[in-house]
Amino acid sequence: MTHMAEGAEGLRSVPALLHRNATVYADRPAYREKEYGIWQTWSWSEVADEVEALALGLMNLGVNEGDHIAIIGRNRPYLYWSMVAAQMAGAVPVPLYQDAVAEEMEYVLSHCGARFVIAADQEQVDKVIDVQEHLHQFEHMIYVDPRGMRKYDHRRLHEFSHVQAQGRAAYDEFIEDLKIRRERLNYDSTCVMLYTSGTTGKPKGVVLSNRNIVESAKASAEFDNLTAGEEILAYLPMAWVGDFIFSLGQAYWTGFCVNCPESAETMKTDLREIAPSYYFAPPAVFEGQLTQIMIRMEDASDFKKKMFHYFMDHAREVGPKLLEKKSVGLMDRLKYKLGELMVYGPLKNALGFSNVRVGYTAGEAIGPELFDFYRSLGINLKQLYGQTEATVFITAQPDGEVRSDTVGVPSPGVEVRIADNGEVFYRSPGVFVEYYNNPDSTADTKDAEGWVATGDAGFFDKSNGHLRIIDRIKDVGKMSDGGMFAPKYVENKLKFYPNILEVVVFGAGKDRCTAFVNIDLTAVGNWAERNNIAYASYQELAGHPEVLDTIQSHIEETNKSIAQDEMLSGCQIHRFLVLHKELDADDGELTRTKKVRRKIIGEKFADLVGALYDGSDSIYTETEVTYEDGRKGKITATLEIRDAKIAPVAASKIAAE
Repeated sequence: MTHMAEGAEGLRSVPALLHRNATVYADRPAYREKEYGIWQTWSWSEVADEVEALALGLMNLGVNEGDHIAIIGRNRPYLYWSMVAAQMAGAVPVPLYQDAVAEEMEYVLSHCGARFVIAADQEQVDKVIDVQEHLHQFEHMIYVDPRGMRKYDHRRLHEFSHVQAQGRAAYDEFIEDLKIRRERLNYDSTCVMLYTSGTTGKPKGVVLSNRNIVESAKASAEFDNLTAGEEILAYLPMAWVGDFIFSLGQAYWTGFCVNCPESAETMKTDLREIAPSYYFAPPAVFEGQLTQIMIRMEDASDFKKKMFHYFMDHAREVGPKLLEKKSVGLMDRLKYKLGELMVYGPLKNALGFSNVRVGYTAGEAIGPELFDFYRSLGINLKQLYGQTEATVFITAQPDGEVRSDTVGVPSPGVEVRIADNGEVFYRSPGVFVEYYNNPDSTADTKDAEGWVATGDAGFFDKSNGHLRIIDRIKDVGKMSDGGMFAPKYVENKLKFYPNILEVVVFGAGKDRCTAFVNIDLTAVGNWAERNNIAYASYQELAGHPEVLDTIQSHIEETNKSIAQDEMLSGCQIHRFLVLHKELDADDGELTRTKKVRRKIIGEKFADLVGALYDGSDSIYTETEVTYEDGRKGKITATLEIRDAKIAPVAASKIAAE
């Protein structure tokens, strides 16, 4: 097997990369996990042993080449090893969203025909057991955490460590076959199958090959000079392509260390302890962190508040220039240094960002104000644009060319073109093989020459060659006067405010735009407590007159900003209401990656949309909701509808007309 270490020729699969890392980086840390408050570490050579034992154990259970193995749970080293062990045995790993309900899991498990499931714990095992009579191919389930599992029927249920022990015991019996399977893997072998979040219709199984993963990992690691010395925190869903490329693709290509937090609750503490050098988060995470900062500042003394705002104002002017190594006057530099000592340094430390050399956000567009806030602190936060079908990367921002309103230039090896209707198309080594068992959708998305339709509308900025994404092509519409309607552009501006969690804007084919708003319970709840305002529920707080006043002021401020944009000035919000419930994936209103399912929301709350347009100043409504334990219930509310002031449109627009 020595040829594996000979450059890219031998490195044509993830198991081949593991073999190289176990040789070249043998004693370097590959994984850390915090358990019972203590960080456990595994070196690359230890990981190779763990993965091989599991692969042998899977073969002992009857795993064949081409089988699908579903993997369900939060980010844990054992589950990452499961993906590589499955590949090593010639099978295909299919990670599922851990917060999916049993019926969603049933769809994916039966669609891919999974014979085996590797689950993190009792909660995930129970979901599969709930639907197992509908899963005709399902044979065996392996669980990592044995707590609560003693009294289950163990004929088809196996503990992870026991499967590894049986694999080690059957070493002589299976090792030759395992080596043959491992060496048979090449660039065209399937590496992973990931299900899209499905903003419309059922999720589709995106088949990604070793070529897709290895080439994308190699190109992106070189683009950002990632080395074996990076530290990352693996906390995003394992079923999401972003986590797969960062925590598996790039980690195995470069040999860096993947750190898994103890739980979602300890995530922030664990992030501070690891202080990653390479960090990725969707905008919602950055929004949540900023909300926490603002809440803490509200509770600070007047002196601290003044100091924070004084230095943050300076940071907004100087920080991004310093980050891009542009010239900044001596006094400004000194003042920024002082700010670093007093405000920015402690703030980055509290967030766990003191060592971030490269940070990315993607998955949704990020509000420019939010993006600029983090860059002003000296954090090299950049945007990339991608999708599952591209193995993430379509465009990315090179260092020194970072802007809040674009998503960068085509990633290495990627070609991008804009169709006549404004839709973005791309072609690259990362382009997916196919949608599993769905030739029609594959043909609709990818043409014979390998060009893929993204479903997004965008254009290249003439001044700098960067791509700007406007919105989903199906969401971009026209107002009744022919002006452009791009809801996400407005929604992201509003989500910059800590009090606002989610926004859904309506207006396609109408003479004006209106909006639903979800308040951020943490931020608004904190304000209520400080002002001695008692409330018993989200609903009560959402209908409070002072809360409505605040949201109205945010909308009116945003309208002024929208009025400055020639192309989109018609998207100002005329009327709005604050919803009586939070939009929720369990109620089908969001995808598992927290994207708004616009069409479903419009249909479900058709009465509320109607009221926004018919001039009513309030509306009574009843809504079915799903509780955490799966029970259904009804909530009723009378919602106030308010008008918002419209700002005058920038003069150049009027002149042009």
